[in-house]
Amino acid sequence: MAAAKAAVSRLRAVRTTKRADKSFPTSTRNFIESLPHEILVQILSYLDASALFSISHTNKLFYHLASDNALWMKRYMAEFGKNRKQKPCCKDDLALTMEEQDQAAGHWKWCYFKTVVARDTNKWKRLLGSISCHTGLPSQTKQVLRSLCVTWELTITDKSGHESTLELSWSQFFETSLTLCWSGGDYLPDLEQISTLQLHGVKRNALTCPGLKKRSLMAKLDIQPLTVRTKVLGQDRLVQLKLVQPGIIIGVWRDQSAIAFIVFTLHFHRLVERSIQGSCVRPYEEPVVKLPFDDIDPEYGLHGYKLHIVLHDTVCELMSGSFSKLFCPRAQIADGLIQLAAISRTNLSQHTPLTGSVKLPWRCEALQGAIENCCIMSLTLLDEFRKPFRCVTSPVSMVPEKTPVSYDYDGEHYLIVHQDSDIQVKMQLVWMEEQKNFILINLVLHIRVDAVNKYFHRSY
Repeated sequence: MAAAKAAVSRLRAVRTTKRADKSFPTSTRNFIESLPHEILVQILSYLDASALFSISHTNKLFYHLASDNALWMKRYMAEFGKNRKQKPCCKDDLALTMEEQDQAAGHWKWCYFKTVVARDTNKWKRLLGSISCHTGLPSQTKQVLRSLCVTWELTITDKSGHESTLELSWSQFFETSLTLCWSGGDYLPDLEQISTLQLHGVKRNALTCPGLKKRSLMAKLDIQPLTVRTKVLGQDRLVQLKLVQPGIIIGVWRDQSAIAFIVFTLHFHRLVERSIQGSCVRPYEEPVVKLPFDDIDPEYGLHGYKLHIVLHDTVCELMSGSFSKLFCPRAQIADGLIQLAAISRTNLSQHTPLTGSVKLPWRCEALQGAIENCCIMSLTLLDEFRKPFRCVTSPVSMVPEKTPVSYDYDGEHYLIVHQDSDIQVKMQLVWMEEQKNFILINLVLHIRVDAVNKYFHRSY
């Protein structure tokens, strides 16, 4: 027993070694290889699952030994066999025959890890089942992502085909969205040199192996065509913000093409699944949800909407509000758009104040600043079943309104307009000089009829 424990200590010391034949001293390697395989398997039985998995990558000998079926079956039964609520991955009946034990090498190792993954998956899916009554989104999204040790990587490919992967510089969670930023100084090429951007969600395995991780592709963008349609959101004395696509901004140093930082804004809707359940080359595909078809209600698909909207910067929240019972009568459908009015200029009780001024702080290494009249909008539109119908998170800019019409406010009027393929959002704000804050006095959504028809199986 003493010799076995001594051997275990030696194995633990090299559990993360990639190749034992290069790192082991010759005497140690000879000592280990001279032991009978039965003794080595007995020694390995003292290791936990993480150490067993790690040591299997040292050389062929330990790969074979650490995949021993009897070793992993014993571990599997010890952890899952006594828990009747945990359905076994391999067999429903825990009384295993000799034939069942005599499986291909690695069978029970595979069963063990598959059961661990299934247990962890069921755990976070249960947590995501808790839905917020305010947003209609899982209320534990932030906690689940942190408990799963999820992070995000940005892969940049230049025109020569060279790839570089950047670790996340900083991130910030908000009520319904997540903001990610990468700033790398010399690691970021000039804007005109970038060919593609790839965003991956990265989940570290439960094992304590620093190099073992799963990558899920969340977005892949061909930058060159997008730069033609790039919109300048704003600038300060150091950087200029360019919106290359809704949800993605690139900060470029003023009067240069060098990139200061890249920011992605992600909505919480299925963020956990998108971050961990895709492959390294293919994004996660959302399941098709079939809604009940209502052929009795002639206005089905035009009413019962609920809107939750959050305005925030990269540091704090500026405004959060929910608006229910939104509708659009069939007679008011115009130009292929359905209009949903959440805040009306004439209804003062709906007007909503913002906290502080509208600006977008940024930081990059030792430098920092703030872009005036910019913020991030996170919008969640729910259908009458309180299911997400349209979700948008994107930086937006605020511009002065040229000919404002308002008899209730004397301050300066501003407009925020966001538009993508399916939805247009228009907001009107007024600056209150005495209170030193903005008030949101108008909020209207326009949704393409095609999107409503497809979702509700209608033909408006």
